[in-house]
Amino acid sequence: MESEGRELLRELREDHRNMAIILDLLDDVVKQASIGEDPDFELLAEIMRYMTVYPDAVHHPKEDIMYERLRTEREDLTDGLDDVTVDHAAIAELGSRLRNDVEAINAGAAVRREKLIGDAINYVQRLRAHMMWEEEDLFGRLDEMLDTQSLEFDVSHLAPVKDPIFELEVESGFKRLMSGLPARG
Repeated sequence: MESEGRELLRELREDHRNMAIILDLLDDVVKQASIGEDPDFELLAEIMRYMTVYPDAVHHPKEDIMYERLRTEREDLTDGLDDVTVDHAAIAELGSRLRNDVEAINAGAAVRREKLIGDAINYVQRLRAHMMWEEEDLFGRLDEMLDTQSLEFDVSHLAPVKDPIFELEVESGFKRLMSGLPARG
């Protein structure tokens, strides 16, 4: 049976795979806008609602809990760990900025195409770099910690939010986004 810590880390890795799929969709929308086509702004709104509702509100707080435990249990593995909260805050800010762009466009406001594209590129690049850092470095540190001890992680204070796209039932507000995803097997 998988320990609570191992299960949480498995969930975080799965979230990264799912977020990468959504970022690929966002890349496609940005490419459309970059060549002068009008992207599907409703799809873009769903993408950004997902990214600011689930990863920012659920995934990153779970990571923060695990990284805080790493600080207390394995100080020898904490080099550079202070950068995580700064990165999470910067990613959330970039995501909010892009979501605001999209909501403004969908409300009929004028937003320069270059601003939308620039904000999207900044968001995608920052989030992809962050996820790569975690996958290649920080998650390995968590693995090392969990190899030496079985730990419990209290996530009870976090809202019990299921992934609104990759769980068994997709929330109705994400149907357009789901139609753009590869088939699940």
